[in-house]
Amino acid sequence: MEVISLYERALALDPRSIEAQSGLARNLASRVADHMTDTAAADIARAEYLVRQALATASRSPDVHWAKGQVLRAQRRFAEAIPEYEAVLALNRNWVFALSALAQCKLYTGSIEETIPLIERAMRLSPHEPRIGGWCFQIGQVHLLQSRTADAITRLERARNDSPAHAIFRAWLAAAYALDGETERAGVELAEARKLSRGNRYSSLARLKALGHFGVLKTRALFEATYFAGLRKAGMPEE
Repeated sequence: MEVISLYERALALDPRSIEAQSGLARNLASRVADHMTDTAAADIARAEYLVRQALATASRSPDVHWAKGQVLRAQRRFAEAIPEYEAVLALNRNWVFALSALAQCKLYTGSIEETIPLIERAMRLSPHEPRIGGWCFQIGQVHLLQSRTADAITRLERARNDSPAHAIFRAWLAAAYALDGETERAGVELAEARKLSRGNRYSSLARLKALGHFGVLKTRALFEATYFAGLRKAGMPEE
């Protein structure tokens, strides 16, 4: 990632720069979360070190709390990330990406009812956000997990249309179509998800479950009853 190189250069010029420390930390965390690195453990270790440095001198910086939240989220430590995003919002209530990150953490820690209001707040604050498809996806996820399949399809189609190369958007839409009885359309979306994904993520339910994270017991039960059930109907094998 070119942005990491730029932050590395900035940090070399000023090793005490809060902006460089927090920027490098969050981008290292992002490439771990996006499975774009072969050195995930080293990246996380460095990101944690940079965040500790930044917090020592700028404990009330929203940038630093944002970076720490991103590092924790990349480690799937969602419950610990929540207070960091809340700190960001306490210091800057209009930080829309903190709202969407907090929404994801709420979902995985079992507070699913809090997810959509947080995303809708972000949408009100930034209605022309270029990456709004990701927010539509988050809302679609919740609708599907709560068995509101028609509402899920509406949002997931918007996400797919906005970012057609995102395999996860295709996979969730496949599950929604299948649960709605549209098995042919489900098969098309599942095939696209497989084509676009890395590491054969959508080759089987066993593979998907091994690679993914599905939250606390309450949330995992919802995934089993909806998302996994839909993928099964769409043609994804167990093994």
